[in-house]
Amino acid sequence: MTDLYYAGTDLGCTMGHGCTCFRIWAPDATTVTLNLYDSDQALLPCRRISMSRDVEGTWICQGDIPEGTYYTYMVDNRETQDPYSIAVGCNGRRSMVCDLTKTNPEGFDGDHGPAVSNPADAIICEISILDATGDFSSKATHRGKYLGLCEGGLRTDDGIPCGLDYFKELGVTHVQLMPVYDFGSIDESRSVIEYPNSYNWGYDPVNYMTPEGSFSTNPHDGRIRIRELKSMIMAFHAAGIGVIMDVVFNHTYSLDFCFQKTAPDYFYRKDGDRYSDGSACGNEVASERPMVRKYILDCLVYWMREYHLDGFRFDLMGCLDLETMQQVNNTLRAIKPDVLLYGEGWLGGDSVLPESRRSTKANLHTIEGIGAFSDDIRDVVRGHVFTDDAIGFVGGAKGTENDIRFSVAGACPHPQVDYDAYSYTPSGAWASTPNRVINYVSCHDNMTLWDRLRFSCKDATLEEHLAMNRLAAAIVFTSQGIPFFLHGEEILRSKNFCDNSYNQPLSMNAISYDLTPEQVAMREFYRGLIAFRKATPQLHLTDGRAVANELHFIDTTAYPSVVAFTLKDYLVVYNASKERILLPAPVVGTYTTYIEGDQAGTTPLSTCTYRIGEGIPVDGISCLVAHMEG
Repeated sequence: MTDLYYAGTDLGCTMGHGCTCFRIWAPDATTVTLNLYDSDQALLPCRRISMSRDVEGTWICQGDIPEGTYYTYMVDNRETQDPYSIAVGCNGRRSMVCDLTKTNPEGFDGDHGPAVSNPADAIICEISILDATGDFSSKATHRGKYLGLCEGGLRTDDGIPCGLDYFKELGVTHVQLMPVYDFGSIDESRSVIEYPNSYNWGYDPVNYMTPEGSFSTNPHDGRIRIRELKSMIMAFHAAGIGVIMDVVFNHTYSLDFCFQKTAPDYFYRKDGDRYSDGSACGNEVASERPMVRKYILDCLVYWMREYHLDGFRFDLMGCLDLETMQQVNNTLRAIKPDVLLYGEGWLGGDSVLPESRRSTKANLHTIEGIGAFSDDIRDVVRGHVFTDDAIGFVGGAKGTENDIRFSVAGACPHPQVDYDAYSYTPSGAWASTPNRVINYVSCHDNMTLWDRLRFSCKDATLEEHLAMNRLAAAIVFTSQGIPFFLHGEEILRSKNFCDNSYNQPLSMNAISYDLTPEQVAMREFYRGLIAFRKATPQLHLTDGRAVANELHFIDTTAYPSVVAFTLKDYLVVYNASKERILLPAPVVGTYTTYIEGDQAGTTPLSTCTYRIGEGIPVDGISCLVAHMEG
C-alpha cells in the first residue's frame, strides 16, 4: 500500500467555498477519524468524524468546520497531528484550521526580498531568534521573540545598534535563521526569557510547515506565530536584507512522530530491524521515497510562497538523496530564480543510502544549483574542527599554504593548487563555480572563532589573538565564494569554550550588545570587510574558468606562512607569520591599500608607488589588500 503515490496539492486542511476539507495520506490504515477540539488544551474532542478512504492511499472528509478549530487524526489507534499542519497549538500536538489570508500583516502582499543577480554577492550572517534579542542589552520589548526583531531604533546606552538595526548597519545582505519551524526541544508554555535554562537551538523537527511557538507572544493561538514570523521577515526585507531558513529534513525529533503514526516506517530508512542513523540523532528520513520527496518539496514551496523566504540551508544535506535535491533546485527556481540553496555536504554518521546517491560535496557536481559549506576553509584557517587544540593557518600552522590556495580559489580547479598534496577533500576540487561554495570559519556548531583561537593558541597575546581573528575574517571575505559568519563572530563572541551550546542556558548563547573597545574595533573591521567586498566585483567571480584565468598566486616559497595572489588589478597578501615581511611587488605602479592591519573599508588607507621586485611591507598576522594601477 505504501507504494501508492498521491500527486494532489490538497493534503492537510484547506478552506474554500464555505467548506473545510481534510485529506491525509495513510495508505495502510484500516480506519481514520478526524477529532475536533474547542481549544489546543481541551481534554476530549468536541466532535469525531469518520473519514472516507479515497484515491492513492488518502482519506478525506469535509464539512462546515470554522477557523480556529483544533484537530487531530486517529489513524487506527494512533492519534496524531496533521503532517501537513499549517497552524498548531501549544507544543504542536494539535493542528488548527486556519485561514492564512487573515495572518498577513498590512502590506505583506507586496513584500519581497532583495534581488540577487549573483549568488557570490550575498553576505550571510547566521542568527538565532533567541540569541539576537534575548539579552537585556538588546533593549527589545519582545526579547527573544519574532517581534523583537521587528523593533527599530534599538540602541545601547553607548549608541550600539541592536536587533534589526544591528544587521542593517553591519551591512549583511542576508540572515540565515536557525530553526523557526515548530520543534520539540522547548516547552512553548514557558518563556525561555523567564526560564533561561530551557534554551535549545531547535534542531528537533515536530511540525515542518508551522512556525515555532516559543518565539511568538501567544503559543496557544496558531495564527499569532504565523503573523509574527511574517512581520519579522517583512521587517528584514524592508531593511534590504534577505531571509534564509535553516531546514532539517535529515531526521525528526523522535520516532514518536506524525510520519510514523500515519505510515509506519515509510518515512525512515532502516537497515534490517535497525533504523539507519546518518544524522547521529537516532533516525534518518528516507528522502528518496516518492511521498517523502513530495513532502519535502511541498514544505519548501509552501514556506517560500507563504512566507516570502529567499533561500534555504539544508542541515546534514548528505543524508538527502541527490535526485531529491535536484528536484528541490528545479522546483524552487521555477518560482524564484535567484533563490539561495546550500547545505552541509556531509552526514553525521553512517547511512544505508549508497554513497553515490548522497548530496555530499564530492557528489554535488552531478546536480545543478545546490551549494555546500566549505569545511575545507574552516579547518585550514582555524584548525581541524574535531581537534580542539589543533592550530590553523592563522595560528601559524606550517605547510598549510597550498590548502589556503585551494580555498581562495573557491574549491574550483586551479592550475596553481597542488591537488596531489591536498588531502582534506580526497576528490580534490569539488566545485565548478564559486557560486556554490559557502566560505566560513564559524557557525552555530563547535567553538566560536574567538574561543577556538584562544583555546588552540594559548600562548598568544591578546593582540595576537585579535590579529588572528582579523586575518581569518579577511581570508573568508577575500576568497572566491559566498562569505558566511555566525552572529557575534564580529564582536569576539565567546561561549566559554563550549563546543556545543545547543541546550546551554540563554546566558551562554544570547548576544550582549554592551561591547568592550576591542569588540567595537572588531565590529568596525568586519563592517569594513563587508563594504569592501560589496564594492569589489573581482571577489564575486561566477565561473570556475574565470577563477583559474584571473586569480594568479605569487610564489611565496621564501616566506613561510604567507599566501599572496593577484586578482585582476588587486594584490592580496595573507601573512600568518609573526614577522613583518617585504613582499616583492609583482608589477610596477601605484598601490592603494584598502585592507591593512586593523583597518578595512572602501576609503584608501595609503598610496605608494613600487618598482617590480621592490618590497611591499606586510605586518605579521595580517592581511593586506591593495589596488594596483600601472
